Amino acid sequence: MVCSQNSAPEGVLNCCEGDVLFLLDSSGSVTSYEHARMLSFLSELLLPFSLGRDQVRVGLLQVGTKPRLEFGFNRHSTQSGLQGALTNIRPLRGDTNTVDALKMAKEWVLRPGTSDGAREGLPRVLVWLTDGVKPGDVIGPMAELREEGVAVLVVSTGHSNYKVLREVVTPPVENHLHFVDIDDMGIITKDLRDAIIEIIKAERLHVRDVSTDSASLHWRPVLSGLSGHYEIRFGTSGSQYQRLIQSAQLNSVRLTDLKPDTTYSVSLIPESNEITFNTLSTTFTTKPVVESPAVVTVSESGETSVRVSWGPLQPDTVTSYYIEYSALPRGNLQTVTVGRSQNSTLLRNLLPGTIYLVTVTARHASGKQKSMSVKVCTQEVTPALDDLQLTTVGSASVQVDWRGSAAGLRGYWLTWEGQQSSAANQRSSLYLPPNSLSTRLTHLPPYARVCVSPIYRTARGDGLCCTAQFHSDALGYGFQS
Repeated sequence: MVCSQNSAPEGVLNCCEGDVLFLLDSSGSVTSYEHARMLSFLSELLLPFSLGRDQVRVGLLQVGTKPRLEFGFNRHSTQSGLQGALTNIRPLRGDTNTVDALKMAKEWVLRPGTSDGAREGLPRVLVWLTDGVKPGDVIGPMAELREEGVAVLVVSTGHSNYKVLREVVTPPVENHLHFVDIDDMGIITKDLRDAIIEIIKAERLHVRDVSTDSASLHWRPVLSGLSGHYEIRFGTSGSQYQRLIQSAQLNSVRLTDLKPDTTYSVSLIPESNEITFNTLSTTFTTKPVVESPAVVTVSESGETSVRVSWGPLQPDTVTSYYIEYSALPRGNLQTVTVGRSQNSTLLRNLLPGTIYLVTVTARHASGKQKSMSVKVCTQEVTPALDDLQLTTVGSASVQVDWRGSAAGLRGYWLTWEGQQSSAANQRSSLYLPPNSLSTRLTHLPPYARVCVSPIYRTARGDGLCCTAQFHSDALGYGFQS
């Protein structure tokens, strides 16, 4: 039998997802009448909730000399089963052994992953119903539960131990701690139910992937396994709502042909002859139309070229992109036109170390044009050769060092010759690969002049020269790299 919940208070059905454990004091200090009143209170409190795997699950643990789990979270998935179980519970009597009951709750009822335990990642709630008489040393165990993420609520039918009970509940105290006479428990039913809902309420209707003209609607498949269907209604304020019907086995739909930058209201109505569910509602706003180009960026900046990119691409509305660029402050204007499906272009033959103003204009099919500009700077030319230094080593050798860039070079050409008449025309040369930045020359003539030149693909570039300041009687010349 499936219990109908047509009389449930608004906003309770299909509202929540979480595990709620009731800790019920049934020790000797609680009379049979009080025990029955507490169970009747729980029956009324829980009746409106939708129960089951994707809804609310309820467990009941009684406190006595030997605490007993009357039923765990997996036992009852229908209101009829739960309500029947509540009417058949008998008190335990004996001592108020709340500490052992809390230990049992922590170790295998409220702990995720156990056979009858709580679900991973969902809210967990402990509701303690007590007469307040000799509750035991509960402050430490309750604190451990709260540290593990369990929300603790307390209902006391006595008016003692206020300080202890106030300390164990999860804030806010005014919502989670109730003192009430046993015959007046009904007056706190709604407040306690609302407090539980606030902790375990589930966002069951989600709008995702919103664009300028569409959005995806997702919901929990509450009709899975039941007969029926989902009715979706959506529209704007003051307009006629559109209506869609989806199978009970589905849990999403794509809303299309929406207007840009417009707020829509959407309602999901689960329809079934077996169970009554709440209508779920939400609102969302479509994105405004962003006309291209909305962003212009620069990459691959070199000495004579830069890559300019733009977006978003809108091939359905743009016919072409027109790019203008010129050196600042008064360089010649250059232009290039690219197709509507191209979102970047490489600007070539630029001046090194120069600031350019680049403007990208989208020519829309409507005749409208939109432009966006950006300043770009080309890199300065890195010298191929710089800072030539000679360091004398002994009476006829020098260490030759220089700085340079191997980019675009084929190597370096070294020459050296004497400057005095006795060593004139005694010239030597040496080739070094482009990654070489030093060498040692030996057996040099007196006052030898050493030159280093960069070698490019088609020519030799200008070099740097230095004179070695030493005298040498050596007649042979050579090098040591």
